[in-house]
Amino acid sequence: MALMITDECINCDVCEPECPNQAIYLGPEIYEIDPAKCTECVGHFDEPQCVQVCPVACIPIHPGHVEDHESLWRKYQRLAAQAQQGSAG
Repeated sequence: MALMITDECINCDVCEPECPNQAIYLGPEIYEIDPAKCTECVGHFDEPQCVQVCPVACIPIHPGHVEDHESLWRKYQRLAAQAQQGSAG
């Protein structure tokens, strides 16, 4: 399951640097999460770090991107391999 940021976001800037996959970015009005990069911190942490630091609790599961733990793990492995290839080149 990828996460999403709702319009309750106050643009406090605390979530973006916490994301180990660099899935969080500043959109036109609020921060957004790229579901292709979000693993809910599987492979990095036990809990999603953005959810842990968000002061307004505006980061729920994205209903359009429901994934089980195994899918999130495979996504983490793919992203990690891409990052390693990028740093080798």
